Amino acid sequence: MNAEGLLRHFGRVSEAPGAVPRLRRFVLDLAVRGKLVPQVAGDEGASVLLGRVEEEKRLLIREGAIRKTKPLDSIDEADLPFEVPNSWAWARLIGLVTKLTDGTHHSPPNSDTGEFKYITAKNIKSDGVSLKNVTYVSRAIHEEIYSRCNPEKGDILYIKDGATTGVVTINDLDEPFSMLSSVALLKPSSAVANTLIVLFLRSPFFYEQMRSLMKGAAITRVTLKRMSPALVPLPPLAEQHRIVAKVDELMALCDELEAAQTAREKRRDRLVAVVHHRLGNGDDDGESGVGFKETARFFFNHLPRLTVRVEHIRQLRQTILDLAVRGRLVGQVAGDEGAPRLLEKIADRRDSLIESGVVRKSKPLPLLPEDEVPFEAPPGWIATRLGIVYDVRDGTHDTPKYVGNGYPLVTSKNLSTGKLTFTNVKYIGEQDYLQISRRSRVDRGDILLAMIGSIGNPVIVDTDREFSIKNVALFKYFAHDLSCPGYLCLFLQHTTSEMRQQAAGGLQPFVSLGFLRKYPMLLPPLSEQHRIVAKVDELMEICDEVESSLETGSDTSRQFIESIFQAALNRVPPTVDMARTAAKSITANID
Repeated sequence: MNAEGLLRHFGRVSEAPGAVPRLRRFVLDLAVRGKLVPQVAGDEGASVLLGRVEEEKRLLIREGAIRKTKPLDSIDEADLPFEVPNSWAWARLIGLVTKLTDGTHHSPPNSDTGEFKYITAKNIKSDGVSLKNVTYVSRAIHEEIYSRCNPEKGDILYIKDGATTGVVTINDLDEPFSMLSSVALLKPSSAVANTLIVLFLRSPFFYEQMRSLMKGAAITRVTLKRMSPALVPLPPLAEQHRIVAKVDELMALCDELEAAQTAREKRRDRLVAVVHHRLGNGDDDGESGVGFKETARFFFNHLPRLTVRVEHIRQLRQTILDLAVRGRLVGQVAGDEGAPRLLEKIADRRDSLIESGVVRKSKPLPLLPEDEVPFEAPPGWIATRLGIVYDVRDGTHDTPKYVGNGYPLVTSKNLSTGKLTFTNVKYIGEQDYLQISRRSRVDRGDILLAMIGSIGNPVIVDTDREFSIKNVALFKYFAHDLSCPGYLCLFLQHTTSEMRQQAAGGLQPFVSLGFLRKYPMLLPPLSEQHRIVAKVDELMEICDEVESSLETGSDTSRQFIESIFQAALNRVPPTVDMARTAAKSITANID
């Protein structure tokens, strides 16, 4: 597919994920290479324009309007990155402008009022100079700055310092103003269209030249010294105007495609939100005439079309957990022993452990009042508190002495994405380990939960390795045979967001042991807990597959788009296998 063929299929290509921004860059790529509009035999060659620029500069130097600059090295043909049409000419950026400078390098006193506007990088936008939050300087300061940097209407302003480096615009203000050094001033020659220079400064070709030369660690910075020798391909003047007109036309089309794409995404997001709301809050009758089962069936039947972004999968995972803890993910079975009886058995085991000294006797937790029950319990469930069902403890809150080799001290940073890791763990001595273990010994199958900072991240301990915990909650079981660790883990995953909202503290939020013990919970029958965990595992596996396919499809589509763009630029055909794979991915994302 050549450039002309690709432009004819502009709208179709735009359907691929992330294609519109790449289309914008592609248009500019074509523009700088002379492949966007046809050349016309009668156009005056660009080499003539370069001579006019030099003549204009000599006149301005004689008049004292600009200073004479040191000549730059001539352009070696071996350094040219690509071929341009015969009527074009290669030049350096400084050779296309009569002046290249920047604003003051010393931030002057400025305020909300004054005689002359003071423009900085925050005021430079792609569509012109924004006067929002503009400040002012005195006449004396302005005259000092303006004597060296005198922006006039039609000049080019380029941000060369800070987070928005590379943003470029044409000055649309009629009045004189002062500038800070973060903005470069380019005065184009009358032989070159200022709009063309702006397009070329926005092109990937120019950006890559500047990117390879950027300096600064925290802040990227382009210097005038680096900008001056940058290579710029120059078309004939008539073709410059044709290029600008075509770019404007195609960028407007990109705007339309992007708006349409955004509208489609908003419609899909609204539909997904409605479905998730009905799944989480609807009943089998359904206020809108659509019941829970019908909504669930619709959602999972159309899962690939409703989940086209990774964010949708994250939302789906949370909905699955929400359905699980509300008793709506699997059906209740009449023969199941109810949760009230399960709670009685757990209480008996707890009392036995207290009598034998394995568990400390603590102040009984109050029953859960009706107004604290988060939702109506399904048949066979019971409203209770975490500390009534589980033995909730915590690790040390002190910092023991670290040693080079000993027992790992696990903190919240070792709990991530459902896994316990010992990466970058610190070690404590045996005495400290034994002291912590007397109240918080961790065994395989226990559950850990971060209590401070990044609250949540529950994990089931899957190792027999001995270690201690710090600022981490420990959930143990009064009776292993009466517990389902997987259900507790998914319950804690579901409540993480709410726990974080209720956490105390400011910069370092935390939840206390008392908070966790009193936390409300609706407990299902034990057999239903196991069925819920099995169903959640099954659905999460589907989520993993969909998420993986989304990432693979997105990567493949991007590679394919890049392939056909390169083919259009270099006339090299994209690979057939990639084309077939990407075509399926692109089609799947079209409404």
